[in-house]
Amino acid sequence: MKAINNKVTGYKGIEVPYTVMLTEDYTKKLAIFLPGAGYTTKSPLFHFAEEIFLDKSYDVLRVNYQYTDKAYDEFTMEELDEAIVHDVRLVISEVLKGRNYQDFYLVGKSLGTIAMGAEMERSEFNEAKAVWVTPLLNRERVLNTMVNTKNAAQCYIGDKDRYYSPGAFELLKANPNLELTLLPDINHRLDSATDPLKSIDALKQIIAGIKKF
Repeated sequence: MKAINNKVTGYKGIEVPYTVMLTEDYTKKLAIFLPGAGYTTKSPLFHFAEEIFLDKSYDVLRVNYQYTDKAYDEFTMEELDEAIVHDVRLVISEVLKGRNYQDFYLVGKSLGTIAMGAEMERSEFNEAKAVWVTPLLNRERVLNTMVNTKNAAQCYIGDKDRYYSPGAFELLKANPNLELTLLPDINHRLDSATDPLKSIDALKQIIAGIKKF
């Protein structure tokens, strides 16, 4: 196992770090992690998902954007949307250079699903599998991508998530390529406000689902 840390000069000249975890054997498989603003690639969901992918001989790309840093304090939500789409595109393009990856997973949570909605349009990802965790269903691009995707995909969201919408969820049900999991009593942080064991159960359910996917 080898970790390669690097960075690109992203939106408005702000550096965006990333890490590529390389498996011991040369592989044509890559899992791409697009975390939330505060829910980083070191958080439990991505930690355990990474173990699964590495065990299956996938390299893992952690895009470690830091939109909670002071450099972004004056950004509007529109600028943050532009930044994440721009920055993720740059990082992925850099990592794909000179590598013959052919098998892809994209795992996005919250803010990361904004970039995921854009990245799923790449020709390289025509056959990629997508895992949408607590997606921002209030964002038109995110919802439209999920409703219309022809990629095999999963979605996990809690019924206490502030971005959960019964109407949007009904639209998603019409896509036969999308496996939907509604997590009872779970909020946007993947926590239960009433029972910590429910939080653990939700994480376990997601990780088990990704492992089977």
